[in-house]
Amino acid sequence: MSWLVLIVILGVASATKPNIIFFLADDLGWNDVGFHGSNQIPTPNLDSLGVSGLMLHNYYTSPICSPSRAALMTGKYPIHTGMQHGVIYGAEPRGLPLNEKILPQYLKDLGYKTHLVGKWHLGSYKKEYLPLNRGFDSHVGFWTGRIDMYDHTTMEQGSWGTDFRRGFEVAHDLFGVYATDVYTDEAIKVVNSHNKSEPLFLMVAHSAVHSGNPYEPIRAPQKLIDAFKYIDDSARQKFAAVLSKLDESVGKVVKALHTQGLLENSIVVFSTDNGGPAAGFNDNAASNYPLKGVKNTLWEGGVRGAGFLWSPLLDSKARVAYQKMHISDWLPTLYSAAGGDLSVLENLDGVNQWCALSKNTESPRTSVLHNIDDIWGIAALTVDKYKLIKGTIYKGVWDNWYGPSGREGAYNASLLYDSHAGRVLDKLNLMPPKEKVMELRDEATVKCNDSIEVIQCKPREAPCVFNIDEDPCERRNLAQLLPEVLESLLSEMHKLNASAVTPNAQPIDPRGDPQYWGRVYTNFGNYETQHGSSVCL
Repeated sequence: MSWLVLIVILGVASATKPNIIFFLADDLGWNDVGFHGSNQIPTPNLDSLGVSGLMLHNYYTSPICSPSRAALMTGKYPIHTGMQHGVIYGAEPRGLPLNEKILPQYLKDLGYKTHLVGKWHLGSYKKEYLPLNRGFDSHVGFWTGRIDMYDHTTMEQGSWGTDFRRGFEVAHDLFGVYATDVYTDEAIKVVNSHNKSEPLFLMVAHSAVHSGNPYEPIRAPQKLIDAFKYIDDSARQKFAAVLSKLDESVGKVVKALHTQGLLENSIVVFSTDNGGPAAGFNDNAASNYPLKGVKNTLWEGGVRGAGFLWSPLLDSKARVAYQKMHISDWLPTLYSAAGGDLSVLENLDGVNQWCALSKNTESPRTSVLHNIDDIWGIAALTVDKYKLIKGTIYKGVWDNWYGPSGREGAYNASLLYDSHAGRVLDKLNLMPPKEKVMELRDEATVKCNDSIEVIQCKPREAPCVFNIDEDPCERRNLAQLLPEVLESLLSEMHKLNASAVTPNAQPIDPRGDPQYWGRVYTNFGNYETQHGSSVCL
């Protein structure tokens, strides 16, 4: 075989690999998207992709940001990477362990061009922990956990500084540009400049809808905020505007993929990183209705994720997917869809869901570990239909149900067909009719079982058990009624905890304070400070 023929064959093989586009929202609540039953905030682009793809009904994340992103990137539960306790701060000397090979590195092995736009939050105190050294060819965005949407600064743990980068360099030129618009423009640039002979992995990790700095935690263009005056709560008005920009961004990127001829051979994933911060939690206004709890709790409202999978490559589309799934499953699932040899993936907790999702067969996953955090004394596990809750955080203050329900008014399905994504899907003959849209939306809407007898759960006093299939709102504690189930779940939890590694959380390092680095969060661990000056190591 000649070299020319071999090159042609390799080129054809590369071109047939699907493009993978992963949209990761930050702190989006279960009830913040229209396809889960809320009429309050239109999300027509997300809804269009959801109803024409797979709306993931039993999809779980970790309860908070860094652990979820670690699970996504490694295919492992956070207890197996030391990431189970809290988030990573900009002045904290740690990151996702460097011995972990992560998703973009695996995809690069398959010939993918890999790009990250937006948030990282998996460690930044040394260069080796940063995206460009962990498999991404490019990165525009920020390293820490949150930023102001306009000035791109963050306040955390008593410090304040700029955190916005183009690669390793501070992107001062983007100051004042709304962060979601930056991500949209950068993602479209990646799409427009992509060489079609190579497969694309593009991860767009949005700031939205995470709150920003305390002086003005929820920021969006005022004209857009004014469009939501029909919402009584002013914080929710601002939240709606932030979410609308996110929805628009997803639609514009999907449109660009179609324009460039990439969409028909693409897999598009949309996921939140955890449940929503409702009712003022983290100075925010998300909604997980009717689920219990908020972000950073182990109730369904903290860990049941809003998400969908869309692709023309799916055999069975336009449906609600009931397969049990965890965010750690994306690595083996996408690697499999890309043609990777699963035997190279070792010691994963994630499972390959591609065939189950594509063909609508039974999920290979029967259980989900939501987390075990022995420092905070909290743990949760679901096996089949039963969920175990041990302990609670914040002394139980956030162990309640929060609105808004968003069920007032009517759902305008016509908006879907006039959205960026909806128009593209209509051209591809992949957009279901309105009747089907309404049917799927109703099916995807979680409804509490009002006929059951409420039995109170006090997890600080004793473990609780819920039948999540019948009681998704966690109102009937079955622990005393089903002692054998309780003991079985506790035994499984004990086995999992025995495999946990020590949490790698570290105290804040004063050297990381931006005041020593020109008011910029930086990779301070690569420098040795000497009386206020620094020497590169």
